[in-house]
Amino acid sequence: MKLSIVIVNYNVEHFLEQCLFSVRKAIQRIEAEVFVVDNNSVDGSLRMLEMKFPEVKVIANKDNVGFSKANNQAIRQAKGDYVLLLNPDTVVEDDTFDKVVAFMDAHPDAGGLGVKMVDGTGKFLPESKRGLPTPLTAFYKIFGLARLFPRSKRFSRYHLGFLDKDEIHEVDVLAGAFMLMRKSVLDQVGLLDEAFFMYGEDIDLSYRITQGGFKNYYFPETRIIHYKGESTKKSSVNYVFVFYNAMIIFAQKHFSQKSASTFTFLINIAIYFRAFLALMARFIKRSFLPVTDVLLGFAGLLLIKQFWGDITIYREGGDYPLVLVTFILPAYLLIWVVSVYFSGGYDKPYRIPRALQGIGVGSLLILVFYALLPENLRFSRALILLGTLWLALATTCVRFVAHLLKIDGYVLGSEAKKRFLVIGHGKEALRVADLLRSTAIKHEFVGLVETDSDEKLPASFIGHIHQVPEMIAIYRINEVIFCSKDLPHQTIIDKMVAWHTAGVDYKIAPEDSLSIIGSNSINTRGDLYTIGINAIDSRSNRRSKRFFDLMAAMAGLVLWPVLLWFVKKPFNFLKNIFLVFIGRKTWVGYCQAAIQGQKLPAIRKGVLCPASVFKRIVSDDQMINQLNLIYARDYNVWKDVSIFFKAFKWLGN
Repeated sequence: MKLSIVIVNYNVEHFLEQCLFSVRKAIQRIEAEVFVVDNNSVDGSLRMLEMKFPEVKVIANKDNVGFSKANNQAIRQAKGDYVLLLNPDTVVEDDTFDKVVAFMDAHPDAGGLGVKMVDGTGKFLPESKRGLPTPLTAFYKIFGLARLFPRSKRFSRYHLGFLDKDEIHEVDVLAGAFMLMRKSVLDQVGLLDEAFFMYGEDIDLSYRITQGGFKNYYFPETRIIHYKGESTKKSSVNYVFVFYNAMIIFAQKHFSQKSASTFTFLINIAIYFRAFLALMARFIKRSFLPVTDVLLGFAGLLLIKQFWGDITIYREGGDYPLVLVTFILPAYLLIWVVSVYFSGGYDKPYRIPRALQGIGVGSLLILVFYALLPENLRFSRALILLGTLWLALATTCVRFVAHLLKIDGYVLGSEAKKRFLVIGHGKEALRVADLLRSTAIKHEFVGLVETDSDEKLPASFIGHIHQVPEMIAIYRINEVIFCSKDLPHQTIIDKMVAWHTAGVDYKIAPEDSLSIIGSNSINTRGDLYTIGINAIDSRSNRRSKRFFDLMAAMAGLVLWPVLLWFVKKPFNFLKNIFLVFIGRKTWVGYCQAAIQGQKLPAIRKGVLCPASVFKRIVSDDQMINQLNLIYARDYNVWKDVSIFFKAFKWLGN
């Protein structure tokens, strides 16, 4: 056995599927075995492996044992001369394994090897080659000097920016996303250190390989796509703590006591400094728009209060009572902002109509609230109406200015529809285009491109692959999708790199798959297009569903003495009200009889389900599955309202 490939998976089913399709192509000319170690995924990964990749050796853990331990489980069973640790969010070229194995065979001094990595847009990833994180190297990286001087031999040692990315080099550290090692070297220096749960284990093992008298090589003559950030959120606070603490473990293990103490001191400063910056950035990003609305709204209300008082009841002097400023106006403002939130006015993309809708709903609620106040707290309704106009104007102006400044997420009107090119051959291109049209993504144009430039162009195709740069400009394309069944992965990566300056996004549609996968940024999860069953799982729909649950529960509690005469099992109804209040149940959920066999977005257990509206009991599993699928795919809150009232008597279930 020449090669053993080990992939550790945790809840990235679609990326794992694409990775394995590329691996299957790449091992056709080499004797190899493939292991997938699953760390207790709940996303259907194991079912997908059983159905589509029966040749893969699966180790299914009952817990998430971490990256190091999971890899070691497979390495101990591996029979290959070489062991490759490969991330599930990668795509390898069709000849990657041929090239790297040939290089290792020709260089007996090589203990480990890493390759050139590009992200989902074709951009080179600098962590393809790395230096040892000594205290000084860590200091330069932590405090930004490495970024300021990316080519400096002194400051850029972490990513070895002074080395040509297109030439073979000896390096200190291999990237854990693609880490090829000689099995005999692992037997000598040991496996991954399980003290590292995640991060740092690649640095530790790379260092032990060099300490054992072997070399690590950076090999750019083959490439992989690494959707970095898909398996982990590298901008999160949790990442900061886990990654930098892994650096401390490494320093205490390998550096002298003095160096380790210095390194630990620097890292601890970095941990809290980076964590503080991450928290502040997240807070500012999430709160900027509502805080701006609150500040502008309150300032406007104060001016309106002064202006209206001066021209009406306080023309001879005086002012409104202090309670108006300290209690009533802030309460009005809170209702307006909360209404904007529940209307989706603070969801990306930030749309003006949603904010105006929230302000309108908030004004109605305020007028109801106003009518219930004691007479001494009821000030002029004109303040509410003028406040509504002011908030509508202020929120519109803020979002309009942000749109003019081209700040990400601010759009006027509806979200722009995407324009796609699908590059493939014959039936596969048509299949992917149909898949794209069946997803929830809004599309304005889907053009088909033939992969073979010598092939006669079919009637439904608009051009050949060599014409894509011109088509991107002429058809104003946003996104290019490659059919991996018809194109070698090397060609896909070549095109991504060549067209990188075109400003479009790229995705790959694996053969025989219902997913289209890509990443628009190395720091985000990226977009994943699948058959559209995720409508119920969107943030706005979850929020609307929860809002309806709470409002219906509140109304049910107030009206329970009357409703108990109309509901079967009224005391169970009362119990359900409290379970909905605390978030244990939702008023409408999936039909549970057949849900075990379906892969649907997770929601709370329902008191009612789509089948509750039928006069007879629905027992056919196929029909129940279809009801669940339709409910999840085409969800809106009015479905819950309709089911709630039509099946009212069953609220005590």
